[in-house]
Amino acid sequence: MRRVAVLSVHTSPLEQPGTGDAGGMNVYIVETATRMARRGVEVEVFTRATGSDLPPVAELAPGVTVRHVVAGPFEGLGKEELPGQLCAFTAGVLRAEARHDPGHYDVVHSHYWLSGQVGWLARERWAVPLVHTAHTLAKVKNANLATSDTPEPRMRVIGEEQVVAEADRLVANTDVEARELVDLYAADPAKVVVVPPGVDLDRFTPGDRGAARAALDLRPDAVVLAFVGRIQPLKAPDVLIRAAAELLLHAPLLRERLVVLVVGGPSGSGVRTPEELKRLAGELGVADVVRFLPPQGGEALARVYRAADVVAVPSHNESFGLVALEAQACGTPVVAAAVGGLPVAVRDGVSGLLVEGHEAGPWARALGELALHPARREELAANAVGHAHRFSWDRTTDSLLAGYAQARDVFREEAGT
Repeated sequence: MRRVAVLSVHTSPLEQPGTGDAGGMNVYIVETATRMARRGVEVEVFTRATGSDLPPVAELAPGVTVRHVVAGPFEGLGKEELPGQLCAFTAGVLRAEARHDPGHYDVVHSHYWLSGQVGWLARERWAVPLVHTAHTLAKVKNANLATSDTPEPRMRVIGEEQVVAEADRLVANTDVEARELVDLYAADPAKVVVVPPGVDLDRFTPGDRGAARAALDLRPDAVVLAFVGRIQPLKAPDVLIRAAAELLLHAPLLRERLVVLVVGGPSGSGVRTPEELKRLAGELGVADVVRFLPPQGGEALARVYRAADVVAVPSHNESFGLVALEAQACGTPVVAAAVGGLPVAVRDGVSGLLVEGHEAGPWARALGELALHPARREELAANAVGHAHRFSWDRTTDSLLAGYAQARDVFREEAGT
């Protein structure tokens, strides 16, 4: 494998995860692209330019370049409006490739359905296999919609069906997602490969909890519950706030020590109501224990995980749940919703707890079981590190490269070349 073209239309790997459209997919692309480059594979990431000051080409890491393709206005364009700019984006991608000799790329890997539409055309033009990772699926999301969330449009459902039909390889995060591709989208099982995402085991490690709390201005004896992610109904940070109110209802003396950290920025339909969580906290009488922090990266993010007694991942749907892995790698147990890929990311009763549904009562009991019982928490914390070490971005990258090679060989065989 010499060169890989990566398509990420709606969000750039250069953006900070945790706000807007930047999230786990950005982390996935950054981590796998940089590791491919270390293995001698050149990676070019094509993404839509969102600012006039962005250079046409930027270096993400040695061997990894990001191309900013002009397609539509730089700012003020929502993800739901991007289908109208796919023609312009595709033209920019094809022009860039046209500057090279034929056969420049060995494979094109598209992320999310918008990129899959572009990859479908690039596959035909470049005569290379298309590998696609959905990251989320509209039919699955709509079946698990939060009460206040907006359903994914029919346009996306049709677009996903087209990409699934045309891709040479479909990368699923878990066996559950693989079954969803086959059962809901009629994917050819022979084209679906399961490649779990990873975690940066060098960055996310156990550390000094006292130092982490001091850096965040938290009391050493605080009971800290944390949410990390984009602030939107899908991620359900409101569940944590409701659970905190339930905890205080049954243990009012806890108020002196309880801190609920909400780390992230508005995203998706949450952009329309950026103050909703603060309003909810006030309505429930817990505004005094809830602290909001902007998206954190690098060591600052690891510090949040280390400072927490428990990290909550209450999403209505997750194809995997990178936050859960990162927290566990730092030695912090996780309480997560029993949805999507989270039962893989969290080993129930061993590295954390899984909760059915999103009612405040069960969530308060699960959070309290860990946060208020040090022996139980420490037991799961020790197991959490070992569980996280089952996953790494190196393993993910090796599996992706093996999948690329298989797709290339099958593609050439079918083309008779």
